[in-house]
Amino acid sequence: MSNTKALPLLEPEAVVPCCPPLTERPLTADEAEKTARMFKALGDPVRLRLFSAVASHEGGEACVCDISDVGVSQPTVSHHLKKLKEAGLLTSERRGTWVYYRVEPSVVAAMGRMLSSLG
Repeated sequence: MSNTKALPLLEPEAVVPCCPPLTERPLTADEAEKTARMFKALGDPVRLRLFSAVASHEGGEACVCDISDVGVSQPTVSHHLKKLKEAGLLTSERRGTWVYYRVEPSVVAAMGRMLSSLG
């Protein structure tokens, strides 16, 4: 007899894309603020490296223990990951003592659509 029990599936949180394509219409002040936060978060080299490490990690998620070797202290890594989460670029989940990060695909896709409209 097994002691395992099936857990209910959780619905993923709905994430509102950041912005329309730039050629569609002028951004509202709110959209411009949100979009600027995202690009500003990626404008820091350490944050961009962390974002890239999560995005390219096998399985689409990375434990903080696997991505913290970016040349800065652990508290600084935590600060930068927090900024990426606040900008809506990453989501996280605590599992035991470790935190696992994932790229928020709908937001990144919207940012890509926004920029690809310029080409």
